[in-house]
Amino acid sequence: MNMPEYVFTPDLPVALPVFGTSQRFPVGRVFCVGRNYPWPDAQGGQNRLPPVFFMKPSSCVIDAVGEVPFPTMTEAFVHEIELVVAIGEGGANIPESQALAYVWGYAAGLDLTRRDVQLAAKRDGLPWEGAKVFDGAAPMTAIVPVSKAGHPDGELWLSVNGQERQRDSLDNQIWSVSEMISRISQSVALRAGDLIMTGSPSGVDVLHPGDVINAGIDGVGQLEVRVGPRP
Repeated sequence: MNMPEYVFTPDLPVALPVFGTSQRFPVGRVFCVGRNYPWPDAQGGQNRLPPVFFMKPSSCVIDAVGEVPFPTMTEAFVHEIELVVAIGEGGANIPESQALAYVWGYAAGLDLTRRDVQLAAKRDGLPWEGAKVFDGAAPMTAIVPVSKAGHPDGELWLSVNGQERQRDSLDNQIWSVSEMISRISQSVALRAGDLIMTGSPSGVDVLHPGDVINAGIDGVGQLEVRVGPRP
């Protein structure tokens, strides 16, 4: 069979390390779930309306080590610690009762955001991509396979310069991992390599150059990164 002739040599796939091995997990698409924890400013408390989904390209994903770049075009660069679900098997219209069988593993991730750009987009009824998509916008830890650690049920937390800003229990997610997988798969068929960032608890706040972020999820992983200089 003839191999395809590309116009230029395609990049290697983005990939995350697999905890405790030399393997890497190839990343496909990155689905992100909006507001998935009760926040103090949320009207009506815990809202069970259908969740909001948006996406980041895989090019936003980086290993959560060393320095994260400070993005251009923002005066309100903020952190969001999130559980990341790594899909190991594709499927469409996945029943909620079977959804966890499609999970290959979990990671801890940061959904870094240009908050001022996001708020302006919300105000004007525009998409959020300009707030969520930039180089280095999704630092993530190594993926821990379900076969090694099971499904997490502890806490996630984040501190900046030693001061805790975010902490909550995974049990407090408005939409469970099973529900999110099922819901997304009704809209688009999931594929092996897809990631789902499952939303962040309250405490989101502004980052400055030189800030040191420590964050983690019980039974999943921890990270430490420093915010780079303004471009």
